[in-house]
Amino acid sequence: MPKEVVNWLQENGFGEVVRRVPVGGGCINNGERLITASGRSFFLKTNTAAPPDMFAREAEGLQALATNAGPRVPTPYLWGRSFLLLEDLAPAPPRTDFWPLLGKQLAELHSHTSPKFGFEHDNYIGSTPQPNPWYEDGYAFFAEQRLLFQAELARRRGLLSAEDYRRVERVAARLRELVPPQPASILHGDLWSGNVIADSQGNPALIDPAAYYGWAEADLAMTALFGGFPPDFYAAYAEARPLETGYRDRFNVYNLYHLLNHLNLFGGGYLPSVQRILRRYAP
Repeated sequence: MPKEVVNWLQENGFGEVVRRVPVGGGCINNGERLITASGRSFFLKTNTAAPPDMFAREAEGLQALATNAGPRVPTPYLWGRSFLLLEDLAPAPPRTDFWPLLGKQLAELHSHTSPKFGFEHDNYIGSTPQPNPWYEDGYAFFAEQRLLFQAELARRRGLLSAEDYRRVERVAARLRELVPPQPASILHGDLWSGNVIADSQGNPALIDPAAYYGWAEADLAMTALFGGFPPDFYAAYAEARPLETGYRDRFNVYNLYHLLNHLNLFGGGYLPSVQRILRRYAP
């Protein structure tokens, strides 16, 4: 366990760690629950191979997502090159209205906007760098810093052919006709079902963000990528923050970013999914 964590717990009156409980579910970092002598528990993420600023950027994202009426996120307490110490949300069974409540809260989160697209710092989507320079034009931002950035990584690694790369370029060039104008909302950025949990009271909570200011529909799109959220989530979101007609038809455009990232992270098993989208929008 990092010495900085041991010292911080002692200095803040929580005493020594009396029990460490491994927590599964992550594919990038290790997670464990720390039970201290005071009875207070904390959640510790570690990764000795992490980029030097990865956990600092995650802490920054959690702080940006901590809005009054938005979904709960764990408070980051301490971080360093290889660790992040977080509030332990002590997950419990979800309340009966969990998904409608999350839809309403996410709509509230997305109401927090910026005049520009991007974020204060570059960060990470999984362990892949996620560049976030400020742009006034959301189409240029998504084209250059999302689709083309990931496609170039994949091409350099031999995971994407020159022809498929050109198709990504054609999709990027079509964004203005495919995507309606949207403000730059604060996004979780990696909003699949594995990053949604219930806290100790059964209320919705979000973990493991890749936060930035971007198109709200992009956050919604990822909710449908791996398993999907139930219909009452989307209905509650739309009631609180009306959605543009045909928003579901655009999910594949946004999710091309995440599928390219999974191609870069996990290899060629994701190539057929990438190619299906490319054939649809850049035949």
